[in-house]
Amino acid sequence: MNILVSGGAGYIGSHTVRALLKAGFTPIILDNFSRGHRESIPDGITTIEMDIASPEVVNILQRYNIKGVMHFAAHSQVGESMMNPSIYYENNVVGSYKLIESARKAGVNHFVFSSTAAVYGEPKEVPIKETSPLTPTNVYGRTKLIIEEMLSDYSSIYGSTYVALRYFNAAGADESGLIGEDHTPETHLIPLVLEAAMGKRPHITVFGTDYNTPDGTCIRDYIHVSDLAEAHVLAMNYLIKGGESRVFNLGSGNGFSVKEIIETAKTVTGIDIPVVYGERRAGDPSTLIASSEAIKDVLGWNPTHSELSQIIGDAWKWHEEHPNGFGNKKDIH
Repeated sequence: MNILVSGGAGYIGSHTVRALLKAGFTPIILDNFSRGHRESIPDGITTIEMDIASPEVVNILQRYNIKGVMHFAAHSQVGESMMNPSIYYENNVVGSYKLIESARKAGVNHFVFSSTAAVYGEPKEVPIKETSPLTPTNVYGRTKLIIEEMLSDYSSIYGSTYVALRYFNAAGADESGLIGEDHTPETHLIPLVLEAAMGKRPHITVFGTDYNTPDGTCIRDYIHVSDLAEAHVLAMNYLIKGGESRVFNLGSGNGFSVKEIIETAKTVTGIDIPVVYGERRAGDPSTLIASSEAIKDVLGWNPTHSELSQIIGDAWKWHEEHPNGFGNKKDIH
């Protein structure tokens, strides 16, 4: 059964391609390679270099007899979205609309969407549930919420079905060490800490030590990228078997502070990572933890890789074996 994977050469997309293969699906990758890596694609996978907004996508969906779409292709840097919102509305919103419309025209009725916890903004309750208020505080989060709403409208009016997966902090790497996280610029905490361990940056900066948390630093929910990929496969199977449209959170349900991340990284790497303490950053909530009970109950999802030591250990294996990532591309998703 053929599944189109938009953004299949990106971090989460490339891990999901492998999960699809293990589950017996045939992934067909659609990527314009503006932020993805050809090196992340397994040998023998059909890969089409094309933008999701291209009118030719309809023909691709029909030619390859696509059963469902997994949509990862997006710009995803919060800071960039606030500096240059136009490219986020063009790429994320307009591009996604055209992909969703292409799927409708081609008669492809199942859609699994890579959404984000950023749709919640600063939560009023923790753990965050799918019913929590949707008040995104940045352009990136707003674009993802608009896409969720488009999918809901298409589902109600045209009869298609979708699952939107709201990620918390994706981290780690495939246990093989063949693929992993490689963004430019890098903004995620765990790879930044590991870059400091490798000497690629002089230190890791901790922004704020006076939050209302046990050690004063921000707490976040980290989920292993392989567990995340498995959730996408379960979501697609659910839709193919007749499941109704749903939204699910994806997190481990556990919170780890910035200091805990650094101390665990020191243990995993055996390196005394230099730390500098700075002021709080504007807009950083003290605690973000997911309630993922819905996806566990409905889809039977069971994260098995999301112990913090394994997340950091797998990421460290990737960084050690690929000190320059996949290469020196300028701008990578």
